[in-house]
Amino acid sequence: MNTPRRIRRIPTCLTAATAVAALFTVSACGSGSSSAQSGGSNAKQLEVFSWWTSGSEDAALKDLITGFQKANPGVKVVNGAVAGGGGGNAQAVLQTRLQGSNPPDTWQTHPGAAIGEYTKSGLAADLSSVYQQDGLSKVIPEELVTSVSKDGKIYGVSTGAHRGNELWFNKKLTARAGVDLTASTTPAQLVAALGRLKAKGITPLCLGGKDAFATAELFENILLGVVGPSGWNSLTSGKTAWTDAKVKQAAGLFKKVLPYADPDASALTWDQATKRLAAGDCAVESMGDWAYGELLKDGAKDGSDFGYVPQPGTDGTFVVVVDTFVVAENAKHKDLALKWASAISSPEVQLAFSKDKGSTPIRTDVPTDSLPAYQQQAAKSFRGDTLVQSVVHGEAMNPQFQQSFFDAVTQFVQSKDVDSFVEALATAAKS
Repeated sequence: MNTPRRIRRIPTCLTAATAVAALFTVSACGSGSSSAQSGGSNAKQLEVFSWWTSGSEDAALKDLITGFQKANPGVKVVNGAVAGGGGGNAQAVLQTRLQGSNPPDTWQTHPGAAIGEYTKSGLAADLSSVYQQDGLSKVIPEELVTSVSKDGKIYGVSTGAHRGNELWFNKKLTARAGVDLTASTTPAQLVAALGRLKAKGITPLCLGGKDAFATAELFENILLGVVGPSGWNSLTSGKTAWTDAKVKQAAGLFKKVLPYADPDASALTWDQATKRLAAGDCAVESMGDWAYGELLKDGAKDGSDFGYVPQPGTDGTFVVVVDTFVVAENAKHKDLALKWASAISSPEVQLAFSKDKGSTPIRTDVPTDSLPAYQQQAAKSFRGDTLVQSVVHGEAMNPQFQQSFFDAVTQFVQSKDVDSFVEALATAAKS
C-alpha cells in the first residue's frame, strides 16, 4: 500500500559535487552517434557503474547482479565500481566518460538535484515503461517517484533508502565512561558525553575525514538537530539565510565536537572509521546507516557490541539518502539496462540488497520482518517519520552549493571561524 508521507521537500550515496556540477557542460553528450550504441560490443554484456567497494557495499551490489542474472541468464555483468573519495573518484571517472560519449550502461546516483543534472542534460533514459510494466508507482511513495522525474517522465529506479542521521556507538566504551545515549539526548548533551569519554582515555569520535563527505555529514546532522525539519526545509529552500542564529549555534556545536575526533581522522575513509568503532578504538560515529552493514561485516554484534540512536535532536526525522540507478540514453546495451532497472526493483532483490547494505527497501510492499532489528526500526521510521533530503549527498540543493558546502566545512575544520563559515555558506546559497 502506498501510504501518505510527510516529506519536507523533494527538489528537482554520494559526495560527487565537483564532477556532477561539470555536467552542466556536457549536454551535447546526450545525442551521441549510433556507433556508441553498437560499438561492436558483446550484446550479452552489461556494465554497471557505482562507487560501491567497501565490504558491505560490494556484497549488496552482488545481490543486485545476482538478481539481474537470475532473470536474465547468460548475461555478463561488468562491475565498473570505482573506489575512493566517498564516491568522488567514481564521479570524476563518470564525468570523463560522459564527456567522451562513452557512458556506462547504467550508473549509480541519488534522486533530487543529483539526478536532475543528468535529466536536464539529456544523458538519462526514460524509465517510465519499467514503472508501468512492474507497477512501481503503486508501491513506491509518490514523492520519491517525483524526485526522479521530469516533465512527466521517470528517469531513476531506486534500490533502497538509507537513514543519514544515525549515531552509532561502541557499547563497551560508552558503558566504561558512564555515557547513556538515547533518542532524547540533546546536541549539547552529546558534546558533554564526548568530553566524558575523553576523560576516560577513550577516543570519543570516529571520523573518516579522508572522505570529505564524512565530516560534512557530521555537520549536516548537527545542523538538523538544531534547526529541526521545518528549519531544514527553510534553509534548503532559501527562505532562511545560512547566517541565521541557529546555523551559527550549530556551527558552534560543530566547533566543540571536532577536537574529540580520532587524531588519525584525516587518514581514514568512512568505512575504516567504522571498523575502528567495531574494534573499540573509538566510541561514537555520526554516519548514515550504510555503517550498519559495515559493522556487521566487521563482526560486531548489534545490541551487545554496538548501539544506535538518531542523531541528537533529530528523533522523528529521517534524512533519506536513496541509492538510485539511471540508464544511459545512449547505452551500448540499452535493452539489457532497462531489464537491469526492472530486476533491481523487484521485491526479492530489494530485500536481499537491504540485508547486506543496511538500508530499507524503497517499495512499501516488501515485508521487513526478516530484517535485523535495526533495519526494522529504520523501515518503520522511513514509512512513518518526517523525511528530509540531504545536502551532502546531492539531493536537497544543487551541485554548486553541495561543493561549496564541502569546501566550507574543510576550511572550518582548520579555522574554527564560525562567522566566516556561515558567511561562506550564505554566499554559496546566493550564487
